[in-house]
Amino acid sequence: MSANKILTILAAGIGLSGSVLAQQSLETDYRRTGKAVTAIFEAQRQVLQTSSAVIRDGRKEIGYGVVISGNGYILTKASEISSATALTVTVDQQTYPDAKVLQVDPAWDVALIKVEANGLIPVTYASTSDVPQGTWVVANGATTRTSRRLLAGIVSAKIREIPATGGAALGVVLNAKSKALTIDKVDDKSDAKEAGVVAGDIILSIDGKKVKKSEDLAEALKGHKAGDAVKLTLKRKEEEITLEVRLMTRGEMLTDQMNRNDQMSGDFSARRSGFPRIMQHDILGNSKIVGGPLLDLEGRCLGMNIARANRAESFAIPVEDLKKLAEEMVKKIE
Repeated sequence: MSANKILTILAAGIGLSGSVLAQQSLETDYRRTGKAVTAIFEAQRQVLQTSSAVIRDGRKEIGYGVVISGNGYILTKASEISSATALTVTVDQQTYPDAKVLQVDPAWDVALIKVEANGLIPVTYASTSDVPQGTWVVANGATTRTSRRLLAGIVSAKIREIPATGGAALGVVLNAKSKALTIDKVDDKSDAKEAGVVAGDIILSIDGKKVKKSEDLAEALKGHKAGDAVKLTLKRKEEEITLEVRLMTRGEMLTDQMNRNDQMSGDFSARRSGFPRIMQHDILGNSKIVGGPLLDLEGRCLGMNIARANRAESFAIPVEDLKKLAEEMVKKIE
């Protein structure tokens, strides 16, 4: 079905609702998740069926992925799968156990996964992400055991950078009563946790620069961005150890300090800032919609969904950046 025909049907459906003054709400079938609207996007749903992946940890669905090659390379959001212990991937109706994470790009929060497969259907990249605001786009919604469902929305802002909220942080809380830089708590979602930092460790230096007080720590992290890796030297009991830790955003450590918009936004992504460039769209959903492709009305990939930011904003990596990232990550492996 052509893009023009889709828009004509959508306009007709909206017209059936009557004027704003005459009717306070649109009939259920003609809302964005209604049967009359989702049926119009069946061709795009078929692309999601064959070229997006469902990512699970055991039986728990944790996100989606973008199929980028016929031989099993898939991109997804790294932070959503970082704690997975039994990673499986489903493409169309075929499930691939023992999926392997080959590489992570912390700046974009993207992971490269490999499954043992041949004959997969990769996404077709759009020629540009420079589309007008108001352009219809489609992404993964909920999924059943065998079928992908979809959500529709529009591009709602210009492409831009999303700076890290509050600057870069180690992902630890210091003991305020200690004279040394003693770690009181390690954020469960931080790379510090994954790297092996534990409560009770004392920070001695960062990248070889000695630190003795919180001001020294702040100075050592100055100029770093979320996703940067630092060498953290710690004292643990009588032993000194050095670990490589990737920094997180301060905003990720403040998920319990939500503003009013956050309180009304439902389930948003733990990491929703610190991206070099993003497309913004208004597709409704929760944090589990991320990782999959963002499609235009021709079924081409405009980008990869990377964050559910709040009730009105979802972010995607633009296709130009996604294509370059995919090529670079695969090249490093092969």
